[in-house]
Amino acid sequence: MQIRTLLAGSAMLALLAGCAAGPTDGPAGAAVEPDEERYQGTLPCRNCDGIDLDVLMRGDEQAAAEDRTFELNASYRGHPQSPPDETYAGNWEVLEGTANEPDATVYELTPDGEGQIYYFLRLDPQTLELIDPERRRFQNSEMLQLKRQ
Repeated sequence: MQIRTLLAGSAMLALLAGCAAGPTDGPAGAAVEPDEERYQGTLPCRNCDGIDLDVLMRGDEQAAAEDRTFELNASYRGHPQSPPDETYAGNWEVLEGTANEPDATVYELTPDGEGQIYYFLRLDPQTLELIDPERRRFQNSEMLQLKRQ
């Protein structure tokens, strides 16, 4: 089951939660470089206990487009079909504003090849929130937040 299908099928009722700040060891023990930011959380899942999400963004907002890359890893917890982990990689862009917040910063993560484009609203330096492709926040916005590691 593709994560994009799951998100679309559940009307993106996603839950993202996570942890702290700064360069730290990632889940595989690899050190995060100063120009990298890692965000983690859990999406809700209709048929499982949740989807653990790990997003690593490389580069900064002023970097050239080809230097702004990301990796997104999704792991299903307690799913009856035990789907394999999914990994997407591509580039990210900075978009300006949402429908209600014209000065807000939005990150658009576009996977190489197949995969869903993800939109994250930057709430503060430690928190990203999954938003819809029209750059609108969901009703359950608190449940859609990733925290910086």
